[in-house]
Amino acid sequence: MFPKLFGVDGFFLPTYGVLVAAGFLVALWLTGKLARQSGLNPDKVTNLGVYVALAGLIGAKLFMFVVDFEYYRKNPGEIFTMATLQAGGVFYGGLLLALAVGYWLMRRDKLPPATTLDCFAPGLALGQALGRIGCFAAGCCWGTECDRSWAVTFRDPEANRLTGVPLMVALHPSQIYEAILYLAVFAVVYWRFHKSHAPGIVMGWYLVLAASARFLVEFFRFHQQSLPFGGPLSTAQWTALALIALGLFLLLRRTPQPAQ
Repeated sequence: MFPKLFGVDGFFLPTYGVLVAAGFLVALWLTGKLARQSGLNPDKVTNLGVYVALAGLIGAKLFMFVVDFEYYRKNPGEIFTMATLQAGGVFYGGLLLALAVGYWLMRRDKLPPATTLDCFAPGLALGQALGRIGCFAAGCCWGTECDRSWAVTFRDPEANRLTGVPLMVALHPSQIYEAILYLAVFAVVYWRFHKSHAPGIVMGWYLVLAASARFLVEFFRFHQQSLPFGGPLSTAQWTALALIALGLFLLLRRTPQPAQ
């Protein structure tokens, strides 16, 4: 669609990267604001967000190597190419490592984990929505073939060169499906944050809703790698099921309700 904002002498500013960066900054600002409302130190929470984001980038790349292990095993030189550096990676790999690093940092800085995670939930959903719009602009994470009136057709050769998206083929706008669902998740968890709730409830809702959204959208996405376990579910869907289970644990565990 629109993979480059502009380019000069071989250098270009990718639309995907700009929107992901914008999503991160908006999410970080919102998280700091919600942390202040929760009585937490906004500077500590904001710093936590930065370190968690770095862990997320590393985790997304590592998970990408795991998912496409056979490809990188046969083409080890591709690991150190610019294309691999520019690739966004696998979101769930980034989320899992980010959660692990975040938990360790919260213990170190004596931040209450459940309350702190609640502050991050709305920003995560909003940042994901912006990131998926970036995916749509770049052409990555494209959908399966579609005969509906809302199908999209990529025509920019640069999108094909950068991401491999097929050109002149009507596809499901899976990126837009996901962006819309994440915006809905943001609306729900932002509303829930401002209602009386036990610590961890908002993050629980985020995990259940966001992972469910990804699980559903995966049925409309083209999968470049084979599906694991010889079944109909992708790696992202199996990961989504695990995150839904974690979210349900946060929602169903018994914790005292705060005073009205």
